[in-house]
Amino acid sequence: MQETSLYEPVKRFLETMDFTVKGEIGGCDVVGVRAGEPPVVVICELKLQFNLELVLQAVDRAAACDEVWLAALMSARGKGREHDRRFRALCRRLGFGLLGVGSKAMWSCCSARPPCRRAATRDGARAWSRSITVARAIRRSAAARARSRS
Repeated sequence: MQETSLYEPVKRFLETMDFTVKGEIGGCDVVGVRAGEPPVVVICELKLQFNLELVLQAVDRAAACDEVWLAALMSARGKGREHDRRFRALCRRLGFGLLGVGSKAMWSCCSARPPCRRAATRDGARAWSRSITVARAIRRSAAARARSRS
């Protein structure tokens, strides 16, 4: 089986979510664009198995789009990385979607979303709250500088 055989199931999956999908654009395996204001751009990287190379490839693509999805062939015995809790947690923390392509079905483990906020613990929640406060202060000071210049 070749990596290109994963394109059709992934394309169908993204099309069900109202994306216009094209393959092999600028070194990306699959690129989807959903019209709207602003438009949403999704890049999906395909490999025959879930591995570190796939994750590193997705990290390289993350700056160029709104969402990154990793898609790979599911293991025949069901003991592959797609069932490894650590691998799923890594993808979730990085904000990557995870798709398993089987012979009969498409399997989505976690959806693409912004990286986790570390609010699971009290210390994480406090740190997140402080970072939000700092970000708001930076925005206010930038807006004030812009007003004073005009």
